[in-house]
Amino acid sequence: MRSDDIKKGYTRTPHRSLLRATGLRDEDFDKPFIGIANSFIEIIPGHFFLDKYSKILKDEIRKNGCVPFEFNCIGVDDGIAMGHGGMLYSLPSREIIANSVETVMNAHCLDALVCMPNCDKIVPGMLMGALRVNVPTIFVSGGPMAAGVGLHGEALDLNSAFEAVGAFETNQIDEKELKHIECNACPGGGSCSGMFTANSMNTLCEAMGVALEGNGTILALTKEREELIRAAARRICQIALDDKYKIRNIINAKSIHNAMVVDMAMGGSSNTILHMLAISREAGAPLDIAKLNDISRSVPHIAKIAPSLQTVHMEDIERAGGLSAVINEIAKFDSSLLNLDALNIEGQTILERIKDSDIKDTQVIRTVDNAYSKVGGLAILFGNLAEQGCVIKTAGIVGSRQFSGKAVCFNSQDEAIEGISSGKVTKGDVVVLRYEGPKGGPGMQEMLSPTSLIMGRGLGADVALITDGRFSGATRGLSIGHVSPEAAEGGMIGLLEDGDIIDIDVDNYSINVRLSDEDIAARKAKWQYAGKVVDSRWLRQYQKLVTNASNGAILEA
Repeated sequence: MRSDDIKKGYTRTPHRSLLRATGLRDEDFDKPFIGIANSFIEIIPGHFFLDKYSKILKDEIRKNGCVPFEFNCIGVDDGIAMGHGGMLYSLPSREIIANSVETVMNAHCLDALVCMPNCDKIVPGMLMGALRVNVPTIFVSGGPMAAGVGLHGEALDLNSAFEAVGAFETNQIDEKELKHIECNACPGGGSCSGMFTANSMNTLCEAMGVALEGNGTILALTKEREELIRAAARRICQIALDDKYKIRNIINAKSIHNAMVVDMAMGGSSNTILHMLAISREAGAPLDIAKLNDISRSVPHIAKIAPSLQTVHMEDIERAGGLSAVINEIAKFDSSLLNLDALNIEGQTILERIKDSDIKDTQVIRTVDNAYSKVGGLAILFGNLAEQGCVIKTAGIVGSRQFSGKAVCFNSQDEAIEGISSGKVTKGDVVVLRYEGPKGGPGMQEMLSPTSLIMGRGLGADVALITDGRFSGATRGLSIGHVSPEAAEGGMIGLLEDGDIIDIDVDNYSINVRLSDEDIAARKAKWQYAGKVVDSRWLRQYQKLVTNASNGAILEA
C-alpha cells in the first residue's frame, strides 16, 4: 500500500503513535487509508450540508473495510462574490484547492481519494489536485438544487434574481415581485439549478467516468443522492489498491474528448473551456483550444437548459433520462464522435454504461433529428481581436449569431455596471469590458452582473459584450469572454477605442475589429500599462504567475 510509508516497520513507530491518537487500532494498519476531500462550508448553498454527507460516506467506508480520513478545502460562492472585490478571489481559489488536495494526499501517503465538491471552482480545483496525486479517485458531488417557482408559476433560478435587478430598474417588475424572486429563486441546498458552471463541471465528471452515473443530475438532499454517496464509498473500497483505477487512467485524452462532446451537446458554461484546458494539462493530455471548434461543428446541440432555456433545469434532465441518455443519443447519431471504449470508475466502458439509456422526454432532451442546432452549444472565435481565441456560449445567444456594432469601452467591471445602468449603452453597441483577465483583474472576475443588466434592460438581442474576463454559467446573450491575449498583456482588446467597429460572426467562428494592420501597429506603439496595484499579497503572487485564459489560467513558475 502507498500508506505503508507511514504505517509499516519499526521506524514508523512515531507515525503509528500519532495515528493511534486519532483513534486507530492495531487492525486498522492493515487497511487502505482513504482520503476524503470535503468542501463543506456554511456560506455556500451547495455545500452547507456536506458535513452530513461526509458522515454517510465515512460510515460506509468503515463498513467496507477501509479507514477514512476527512480533510476540508476552502470554497468561494461565485454568486455571493459577484459584482464586488470578492470575485477577485474566485478563480485563484481553484489553485489553492488543487494545492490543498495535493498537499494532504502526498504528505500523508493516502491510498485512494473521494472528492466531495459541488460548486464553482471547487470541482476543477479538486480535479487538478487529484490528477497530480494520481491514486484511485471517485468524485461524488452534493447535487443540484431544485428550481424555484415565480409569482406566475414560472421556474426560477439564480439567474432570475440577477436579471430581476435590471427588470426592476426599468419598471418591468415591482418591488413585491422582486422580493418574491429573491426569496424563491434558490429554494434550498444544492448547486444552482441550471446548467451553470457547477452543474456543468459535475456533469463533465460523470462524462469523463470519474463519477458514478447520476452525479450531475440527481438532486441534492434526496434519498437518491444519499444512495449515490454510499455507492461511491463502496466502490472506492473495492478499487483503493487497484492501479487500473488511478485517476490518470480514467481522465486521459479519450475521456477529455468525451467531456467536450457532452459539453457541446448540452451547451455547458463557458467556464468549462477554461477549466478543461487546465485539467487537461494536469492530466498530461492538453487540449488544443483551436480544435474545439472541430467538435462543435460535429456535435448537435440536443439539451438546452437554464439559463439558455428558462423552463428546463437539472431535475428535468434527470427525469428525462440523465446524462447517459444524452450521450447515448449522440452515440446513436455518430459513434465515432465519442471514445466509447473509455473506462469509467465503475469498471465499465462508457458504451456499457449508456447502452440501455433512452430519452424519456424529448421536450427536455431532444433527438438529434430535432436538435436545437446542428452544431454544439459552445464555440471558440478567432480574429485580430482574439488571436489566441475567445469563448461564447452559443446556446445562450439571444438574437442574431452575426453582429456588428460600435465599441463602448470600459476598463473595469464597476465602470461597465455604472455605464450600462446609466444608459450609456444603447441598441447596436458592443460593450468592451477589459483589464479583467487572469493577470489584469487579477483573478479574471466572473461577470454576471453586466450581462444580467443588459438582459434585464431588454437589450439582450441588440447589444454584444466582449471581455478578457469571464462569465457565470448563468450568462446568456451575445456575451464573449476569455479574449486572449488579454488587455494586460497588450492584447488587441486593450487597444480598442470608443467607436471602433467590431464584427462578430459566430457561425464562421470569427471576431475582428475594422482596423488596418498599420492602425493596430500605431496603437500598440503608444500602449502603456503599469499593471493594476493590488493590496493582497496572494493576489500579487497570482498576478505574477498566471497565464491567460487560452492556457487555462494555470500558474506557471
